[in-house]
This record gives sequence, structure tokens and C-alpha cells, in this order.
Amino acid sequence: MKLLSGDIGGTKTWLQLAHFDGNTLTVLARQKYVSSAYNNAATMVSEFLTETGHQDLKIDGACFAVAGPIINGRVQLTNLPWDVNESTVAKELNIPCVVLINDFQAIGYGTDALEEKDLHTLQTGSPRPQATRALIGAGTGLGVALMSNDGEKYTVMPTEGGHVDFGPTNDIQMELLAYLRRKLHRVSVERVLSGQGLVNIYKFICDNPLYGEEESRELQFAMHNEDPAAAISRFATENNDPMARRALDIFVDLYGAQAGNLALMSLPYGGIYIVGGIAPKMLPQLTDGRFMKAYSDKGRMSRMLDDFPIHIVLDTQIGLKGAALYAARVCSQ
Repeated sequence: MKLLSGDIGGTKTWLQLAHFDGNTLTVLARQKYVSSAYNNAATMVSEFLTETGHQDLKIDGACFAVAGPIINGRVQLTNLPWDVNESTVAKELNIPCVVLINDFQAIGYGTDALEEKDLHTLQTGSPRPQATRALIGAGTGLGVALMSNDGEKYTVMPTEGGHVDFGPTNDIQMELLAYLRRKLHRVSVERVLSGQGLVNIYKFICDNPLYGEEESRELQFAMHNEDPAAAISRFATENNDPMARRALDIFVDLYGAQAGNLALMSLPYGGIYIVGGIAPKMLPQLTDGRFMKAYSDKGRMSRMLDDFPIHIVLDTQIGLKGAALYAARVCSQ
């Protein structure tokens, strides 16, 4: 099957064309586009196929991963004036089968296409075949999903697990919760475990400095002129900025603790997959032992958490692969 897949975001969109022979997904072409430069998805896809020399290729199916609620095969994107409709796109592009899928679901389906080089394993555990898989990914928000196997294939079950209550595990996190509660009606875990979450933690650190600490003017400037979370992470790792470093340490503690919470709720003997754009960029901080210490700090249940495999997904295009595999599943029926 020749399969078209897309990861549509408010800022950028990735498109991919691949061949699937029933076992192996082979990428034929992949490109990134500025979403706002186009009026609709079909126009962008047509340009992609022309630019890559595949305008005359017969495409068997297509799947687009989108961030937003899909209702009856249609989604109105939040940060992009696009109304994407499965039947309309299918007709405009002359593709017999077009489906829309939640972006985090696409990441889940993409786990079937991962190779050993795409993973950094934090814990091998004691994996069981066809067992539950769990996904957690900090990025723009905090995504959480579960995957169950019916004996033949995995199905992704999306959740709103990023919006559960933030539960502090030490004194500094208790102070962080009190700090955020003064600004917000309710503090979900996404408020501290996401790109904006890292910014929230850093602001808390700046408002509660240790003796001798001062906020870096250079970091202030960088946060104003680039992605604030990326700037904080960079100053922590490259400049050894003490306040940024403290913020990053808290972030890693929270990430590990929440992964442990997810493990207790799902018993994922099929593996916990740490996904999203932040994890590959923070690999040194996630692999120095701090994350795993927070993950396993579950009192009398700590021993059980040793049995679950934990992988950091390094492949940032996993969503495109997952969308293609989902298209193959749905469009071959």
C-alpha cells in the first residue's frame, strides 16, 4: 500500500509518503511545511506530492494526526483556521480512504514501527508479550495514553491524564503547588509538566531564590526572544545557571514521579514509552538517575515498578509513522 500521513499543527505540518508491505514501513518522502502559509490541507498535500515527484502516484489511504477533538470525521483546528473533513479531503485529493486521528493516538500506533535505534531504554524490566503499554509525553501539553492488545493488534486508548491533579511529593513541590494555587483556580499536573510547566517552575524559583541567587538577565532576554522553556533548559545545561538548573531538576523529579503514577494505574508490562519533543532534548537529565529515583519512590509498591520496561523514544517522527500504520489498518478493510 502507498500511504500518505500527516502531523498537522498550528505552526508546522509534517507530511510523509510511505510504502507498507504488511510488515515494513518504508518512507518514500517526508517534508515540513509552515501551516499558516496554506488555506487548507489539500492544497498543502498537492504541493508536497508535486515537489517530491509523486503527483501521479496512486495513494491507497491517508491518515492525518491532529491536535483537537475529531467529531464525525471532522475537526476544527484550534490554532489554525482549517476545517478538516475526511470526506472532503478524500474527494479533493482523489484518495479512496482518508481518516483523522488524535495526534497522541498516532504516536501510540507508531510504537509498532520503532526499531532499537529509536529507543533509549531506562529499565529493561520483565516484559510480557501483548501486555498493556503506557505512553506519557511532555511537550506543548502533557499527553497520556494506554494501549491494549486483543491478541492480534494494539489499540490506543486516549486519555486526559495530563489534567489530573498535581500531587506534590516533597516540601519544595508543596511550596510550588501553593505558589501556583495563588495564580490558578486548580493546578493540574500539566501546569508543571510541559513546556509552559517548566516556565512556571522557573518563575517559582525566581520568586523564591536561595541565598546569593540572582535571575540571569541573559536568560530573561533569551526567554523573551525564543521558546522560553528551551531557553531555560539550555541555560541550565550549557551555562550551568543555578536557578535554571534547579527548575530543571524539579521538572525531572515531577516527570519521573508521574511516570511512576502511570505505571501503578496501568501495570504496563508491555512498556512505558516516554514520548514527545522534550524528552530527546533532555536525554542527559533523564538518564542520570534522577528520573528513575522519582519514578520508583512509591513506598511499598516500589518493587513492582522494577518489572515495567521504560523507554525514551528518540524518533521525533513517530506520529507520522503511527498515522501511516493506522491508515494501513483502516483502509485495507
